[in-house]
Amino acid sequence: MIREHAVLPVLAGREAEFLLAFRTARPLIESMPGFRKLSLSRSVEEPTTFLLLVDWGRLEDHTEGFRGSPEYTRWKALLHPFYEPFPEVRHFVEID
Repeated sequence: MIREHAVLPVLAGREAEFLLAFRTARPLIESMPGFRKLSLSRSVEEPTTFLLLVDWGRLEDHTEGFRGSPEYTRWKALLHPFYEPFPEVRHFVEID
């Protein structure tokens, strides 16, 4: 299993709009082959910062499957306008 980690810096004042868009976007990623689990959390200290964690079966399920899909094109249109700067995405594997 691979865990995708992205800290999402949402533009100040657009947090509620982002959350509404995320509700629309969530089923797009959840429908993808290899998708296992998703969580979205909000920072207590910085309410414009969100943490997205997505579990995938394999790295390629995210990097090739989702990112190469029409669903990702829709995901980008819904969510990417909210980010400043653009988030850095990392992938992790459990070691224990």
